[in-house]
Amino acid sequence: MSQIVDSCPVGAVAQRGWVENLLVPALRKAVAALPPAEGRVAGYHRGWCEADGSPSPGTAGGGGKSVRPRLAMLSSVAVGGTAADAVPAAVAVELVHDFTLLHDDVIDGDALRRYRPAAWSAFGTPAALLTGDALLVSALSVVSEVPRSGEGAVRELVHALLDLVRGQSDDVAFEAARQVSVAEYLAMAEGKTGALMGCACALGGVLAGADAEQVDGLRGFGRRLGVAFQCADDLLGIWGSSARSGKPVGADLAARKKSLPVVAALAEGGPASRRLRGLYGSSRPFREGDIALATRLVEEAGGRRAAEEEARRQVTMALRSLSRARPGAQVYGQLRDIAGDMIGRER
Repeated sequence: MSQIVDSCPVGAVAQRGWVENLLVPALRKAVAALPPAEGRVAGYHRGWCEADGSPSPGTAGGGGKSVRPRLAMLSSVAVGGTAADAVPAAVAVELVHDFTLLHDDVIDGDALRRYRPAAWSAFGTPAALLTGDALLVSALSVVSEVPRSGEGAVRELVHALLDLVRGQSDDVAFEAARQVSVAEYLAMAEGKTGALMGCACALGGVLAGADAEQVDGLRGFGRRLGVAFQCADDLLGIWGSSARSGKPVGADLAARKKSLPVVAALAEGGPASRRLRGLYGSSRPFREGDIALATRLVEEAGGRRAAEEEARRQVTMALRSLSRARPGAQVYGQLRDIAGDMIGRER
């Protein structure tokens, strides 16, 4: 398989099927090495098995869209490596991503994940948290074992994790903050979402033997792309479809989360903005009709338009950074297409 993938066209690497063929066996091996209890929770979280441990039908891949592994593999190809070179990076970032999701669902109290009960709902909060911790340790172990590049890969991952924790902490703090600026929000998003995407791209370069400027360019591409992804995710949280996104639409508004459309709308200062501020500033739970009202006020105050424009701006900066990695035209086109797909996600 590795010989086939090493020589496959760049376009094939960008397709999920090629990514899954390389990723899933290595990812399953990493999960199988966890303690049995945590391995079972991790397998359930990824959709590989049911809560009782029985296999889930039709879920050979499972666990989301593999965006970060795809970025890691394409980044390796972009600087002269192969998709196979980046498998440890792809596995590590996917393990970290699952760690963040397990903890996020506990922090946010989200009872559903990928159309079924979240891990903490199915197994309890302690089990979900311990599984997240185990996945984080496994990610560090995977990259540390890469010959010649292990030290640099661990350093890259640790720096990203520190930024990720800062971003997550800011996100939680924003819920209680009276006011959050757009600049503060974007800095939070760069840590919460951008850090891991930037790490995926940088690790792909590191494991392919890229020079420092190329790694910097790949990291910057991923970080800006992560912010664009967060902007798109915020839009989905308000105007998306639960059937398509797999998340309850309006839940962020009901929880009074300060997503980018809300932050931009609150900063606008007009009548709709002031009314939204009153709705968000109230201590009472949202009543029937309040989510629809808040949705309308955010749009009237320009929050939707501002988030869409910011997503496009971040993609422009991402592609500018990518050029510093000096990728070939074909792989540049594939990464550009992924960037476009991220902000054009189905709503």
